[in-house]
Amino acid sequence: MEDCLFCKIIKGEIPSKKVYEDEFVYAFYDIAPQAPHHVVIVPKTHITSANEITAENSAYVARIFEAVPKIAEELGFAASGYRVVNNCGEDGLQTVKHLHFHLMGGRKFSWPAG
Repeated sequence: MEDCLFCKIIKGEIPSKKVYEDEFVYAFYDIAPQAPHHVVIVPKTHITSANEITAENSAYVARIFEAVPKIAEELGFAASGYRVVNNCGEDGLQTVKHLHFHLMGGRKFSWPAG
């Protein structure tokens, strides 16, 4: 989508601090971190939200979750643990309409989350 913030980041039209990239996935540091390590992980194809995951595009989600432990290991918090969050829709507080996951680590989290 031409006006999508994350599509522009993936294309390099908007700068980001890249953490990881492969043919399916792009990951970068969140601009408003909620943990010492806070990475946003997005599919390189535009999927609006978790509601739009289908058999045709679910491979992108699988690749994201294959990248999660690699990123956590690279950043040094895989062994101590981390949180992966997806916000879907207005009530879920999804602010960018491009499927994305927040990978957060480097501190102990509380429950319930919100």
